[in-house]
Formats: sequence, structure tokens, C-alpha cells
Amino acid sequence: MKALLLENIHPVAVETLERRGFDVELRSASMSEDELIAALPGVSLLGIRSNTTITDAALEAATDLLAIGCFCIGTNQVDLTAAAARGVAVFNAPYSNTRSVVELVIGEIIALARRLPEKTQKMHQGIWDKSANGSHEIRGRTLGIVGYGNIGTQLSNVAEAMGLRVIFFDTADRLAHGNARRMRTLDELLEQADVVSLHVDGRPGNAGLFGAEQFAKMKRRSLFINAARGMVVDTTALRSFIESGHIAGAALDVFPVEPKAQGDVFTSPLQGLENVILTPHVGGSTQEAQEEIGWFVAGKLAGFALEGRTELSVNLPAVQAPQLTVGARIGYLHVNVPGVLAEVNQRLADLGVNVSAQYLATRAEQGYVVTDVIDPVPAETVEALAAGEQTIWLRTWSV
Repeated sequence: MKALLLENIHPVAVETLERRGFDVELRSASMSEDELIAALPGVSLLGIRSNTTITDAALEAATDLLAIGCFCIGTNQVDLTAAAARGVAVFNAPYSNTRSVVELVIGEIIALARRLPEKTQKMHQGIWDKSANGSHEIRGRTLGIVGYGNIGTQLSNVAEAMGLRVIFFDTADRLAHGNARRMRTLDELLEQADVVSLHVDGRPGNAGLFGAEQFAKMKRRSLFINAARGMVVDTTALRSFIESGHIAGAALDVFPVEPKAQGDVFTSPLQGLENVILTPHVGGSTQEAQEEIGWFVAGKLAGFALEGRTELSVNLPAVQAPQLTVGARIGYLHVNVPGVLAEVNQRLADLGVNVSAQYLATRAEQGYVVTDVIDPVPAETVEALAAGEQTIWLRTWSV
């Protein structure tokens, strides 16, 4: 089977897949929809990062595609509904680069509080500006975290250890870590925070979450950080609040429109401002994080293609089946209606097939049952199940 990996995915992913028997093609850039439509026929596994968008049209052309691996946290670049409808599993790396993002944000908080972007620029210009004006310690300051998921909670822990007071806001119920305090509303957080750091996901409802109204409610001379999603922030509005002095500094790692390939031209309304840090979406781009992501996601792709395992899939029912070491396995993805499991088991029983283990999960309109058997499954049984009215796909594996 062929695997196509885009956007400079770490070589450990190539090694992991090749070791499992895949023919791997690695490309450095992302692909457009037309390029994907041309490239995906014959591809079983597709690996992407955040700059490649997988549309319904691309999936329609990908007749051999089994699974997509997002070698990052976000999956909003993939049409998950269209992928699920075709039985294409999607996996991501929800934890692997968490520490890298947190360390970048902590570094930016310190750099902005000490006004290091201005200091280093002046030094490069030959200007010796040894002044404490506008330079502050972060100890005792209040950090407001918007989005208290995997990254937000770890940022909370590290920030508190460094002497910051932590408050947070999240629309979901989240357990506060350490001495962090939950705010009932976003406005309440903005009124109290000396630093606001965004860590929300890429769901459509978060588009335009931060604009002129929110910046106006932030404390005067506060700091702003976005290492979440580019479409969350109105960067033109942010520029005006920095120029007016209301916002003392900002750091952004993500942008509404980002270049597709290494070396492409980047433009932003925030360019040329003092005490503003702009980085090219490198929050999770450390060698440690990219290696961990490469190993983790490649392992999920191989486990699905070779054994039918769907644990941590973001769009198919998640079945945590053990590694197949003996006998054979039937993976059956079907429409989630009553009686399907009974039909599967009846057919197996009628043919005297000895079932050693069975695992079932449902998700929305789909169900997925994994059945391990002692002996190979007769071809007529496989054909009969695959021809069922509720079948999305049926696959078998054997040791």
C-alpha cells in the first residue's frame, strides 16, 4: 500500500510506515484541491499538517484512501463528515506537541513583558537603549487563558509555577488545575488579565472570536498572545489597539491566511510594529514534538490499515482492539441501526466460525464492530456480510 506524506512531516513517520510495509512518498509542500485530486488515486494513507485542506471533492477522487493522518493537533482542515461518510478514518496528535506550544507561549510572555523585540532590534541597528521603561517581571501578573484544554491546562501549570496568577475561561466544563480560577464570562477574564492567551480550537463558531470589541475590554497596557487558530483574531483591529497604546504588545504564531510552502511571501497588518512577535506557525515545531507526532500518527495510520484499529480516530467509532497476534480479524463499518451485530454473529454461528473476541463502538450514524476469530473466515461469509444493506465497508486481516 502507498502512503503520501506532505508538508515536511518528520522522517520518523516514513521509517514507521516503511517498517510496516508501506511504500512512502514524502513531499515538502502542501497541495491544492486540484493537485490532491490528481495525486490521491492509488494512495491508501495520506499524511498532512495544517496547510493542506481535504475537501469533499478531493475525497471523492481518493477511491483507494483508507485513512488521513493530521500530523498536528487540529483537524478542521479536513471535511470530517465527508471522510466519515466514505469510511475514511482521520487521526491527529492531540497531545504530542503540547509542551512545545506551552514553552513558546511562556517565552513570549517574558519577551513581551521585558520588551525584548524592541531591545534586540535596536541593538542590531547599533543603538544602545539601556532603559527599564515599560519593562516588567511576570511574577505576580495575571494570565488569562481562553480555552482550557490540553495546552491551556499545561500552560496554567507552568505559568503558576513561575509566579503568575492564572484565570481561565472555557465554554466546556473544565477542572481547574492548581490555584487557577474559572471566570464565568470572557468579559470577566478580559477585565482582570494582564496577559490574554488564546488556546481555542478551530470550530467554525470560533471564527472572529477576538475583534475590536474584545480588545477594547482588555486592561490598558495588557499583552495579547494567539497560538491557537489564525481565523480567531481580527489582526487589523489588533493593529489599531497596539498603535493606540491600549495593547502593550502581542505575539502571534497563527494567521488568517498563511503561505503554503517554505519561503513563500508572508504579509500581515501586524508587520512593522514595536513589541510584536510574529512567528511562522512554529508553536509545535520543535524536533522533540515533530518526532513524537511523526511516530504517534504514523502508528495510528498503520494500526488502522493493517489491523482495523480506530482508537483515537476523530471521525469514526473508536474501537480499541488489541494487536492481532493469532487467527483472523473482521472489521465491519456499517450504518448504525438495530440488529446489525446480531446478523453478523448469526452468520458466523451458522458457519461454525469460532469467535475469540469482539469489540463494538458507535458514533453518530455509524457503528463499527471488530470480530477476532480463531480460523480464517470463509470467503462466502465475507461476501455475504459485505453485501449487506447497512455496509459501509468490510475488511479482513490475518496473521
